[in-house]
Amino acid sequence: MTEIRTYWQNFIGGKWVDGARGRRIAVENPATAEPIAEIARAEVEDVDRAVAAARRSFEAGALTGLRPAERAALMFRIAAELERLTEEVALAECLDNGKRLSDARAQAPEAARYFTYYGGLADKLEGRMIPLGDGYVDYTIPAPYGVSAQVVPWNYPISLAARSLSCALATGNSVVIKSPELSPLSVCLLAEACERAGVPDGAVNVICGYGSDAGAALVAHPGVDHIVFTGSVATGRAILHAAAERIVPCVMELGGKSAGIVYPDADLDRAVASTAVGIYSNAGQICSAASRLLVHRSIHDEVVDRLVAQAKGLRIGPGIEDSDLTPLISARQLDRVEGYCLAGAQAGAVAATGGRRVPDRPGHFMQPTIFTGVTPDMTIAREEIFGPVLCVLPFDEPDEAIAIANGTDYGLVAGVYTRDLTLAHRTAERLVAGQVFVNEWFAGGVETPFGGTKRSGYGREKGQEALLNYVQTKNVAIRLTGAA
Repeated sequence: MTEIRTYWQNFIGGKWVDGARGRRIAVENPATAEPIAEIARAEVEDVDRAVAAARRSFEAGALTGLRPAERAALMFRIAAELERLTEEVALAECLDNGKRLSDARAQAPEAARYFTYYGGLADKLEGRMIPLGDGYVDYTIPAPYGVSAQVVPWNYPISLAARSLSCALATGNSVVIKSPELSPLSVCLLAEACERAGVPDGAVNVICGYGSDAGAALVAHPGVDHIVFTGSVATGRAILHAAAERIVPCVMELGGKSAGIVYPDADLDRAVASTAVGIYSNAGQICSAASRLLVHRSIHDEVVDRLVAQAKGLRIGPGIEDSDLTPLISARQLDRVEGYCLAGAQAGAVAATGGRRVPDRPGHFMQPTIFTGVTPDMTIAREEIFGPVLCVLPFDEPDEAIAIANGTDYGLVAGVYTRDLTLAHRTAERLVAGQVFVNEWFAGGVETPFGGTKRSGYGREKGQEALLNYVQTKNVAIRLTGAA
């Protein structure tokens, strides 16, 4: 793999540019806690430039003036360029994000898949005819909003940027992406793919800045018509306040405290392996992580023993070495996760394994942690930790398990492990979650709608349903001339 580029710029109006004030943001490798690159820091002036470029592009019909099939062809070209950038994206996400190499190599193809999927739908988004009777013709048009501001999180930057960008382009919107300052590099590569594919100038703009200035300026900008955000509840709430001032529609994919339910008839090998993927992938820094496991009391101890053995066998290390458990994104995140673990122990939970940071090594590494003796009212069982920390709780009856699973402010995803199809369906129906996995955590794909309930947000990404979040219905009602 080639070495990482040491300086990156923002992409505004079809050009690579420095920040208006000439300042930069240092980008750190979380596996070493050492800087690896710098990126131009976008501030308020840069936000203005990016939104203005997106507005000019939209009003000139750069995308809406294309036939839908032409937009589809453009998106297929973006996908092809992303595939060509697979190794560059993998290196960027290993070094600035900490992702394990095999997962990092999957990021560009996954991003490309969004563009092929929604490119294939670009010419299939249709309105409908509404019968009003003789002398009238009435129909609807799915119309783009205009300028879509998209604030991307640091945990899966290129994949989640592609997820929302592809929907926006398929429906004819212009876009300003605010990339995450902690791991912005792969989103720059997404902009490169768009540039190489011939995206019209201003239709896609990528800026990197801090949330407190660039992010706040973007979501409150009078030139923005639509907001997409993935991230924490606290930041989402602040964005919604800004959006409410201007009545701007939003798609909000926020946090989670997702629970899997293991019934006594479950395939325990599958349940344990699937839970490990759900909580240790990307060091647990996933909004839909399997952070709680509710296990029937008759098999609780056996499941815990299997989970502990599995956790102790994980290889901890840098993503570039394709380690099983990679670092947390920053020193601040490591402090936060370890703080939750210490508070959990003080509240009476027992760390069956882990519970502290990895000692005596550089980087931001947290031990894989499994807590038992957890009660539903404990903070570690109710709040999103965003790290490799699993809480295991026993239950006796299905009603109890469902009540515990639904007993937080979140409702993003949930899981069920059972061989009983009737029990699986009945449990899935009662779980308050936007997506329910049965016998495999993270089952599904680009084709399956994803989003939350309760404080986990609203709106849906992925699947055909996502396109409806990027258009508004326009009705045209016509009284025919000469009609009786």
